[in-house]
Amino acid sequence: MPKAVWNDQVVAESDDTVLVEGNHYFPRSTLRDDLITESTTRTVCPWKGTASYYSLTDGDRTSPDAVWYYPDPKPEAEQIRDRVAFWKDVRVVD
Repeated sequence: MPKAVWNDQVVAESDDTVLVEGNHYFPRSTLRDDLITESTTRTVCPWKGTASYYSLTDGDRTSPDAVWYYPDPKPEAEQIRDRVAFWKDVRVVD
């Protein structure tokens, strides 16, 4: 089962991920709310839409904008609605 691991902690885990452009998109409901804070960062993908971000924080460790999601994906990317993906120092492992 795919797991997103950061700071030696599982931050999301699910056997229901969607693979898009090499990234596992986990159901948002599997993301640990106690580790995230909303970010003001936004980026735009031509075919997926505008991405929003969360930062991960645990004690004195922070990984800014390590989690992204598309709150209102374009029709071509509807399969990633209500899902999150990871980068930077988050590892996705099976």
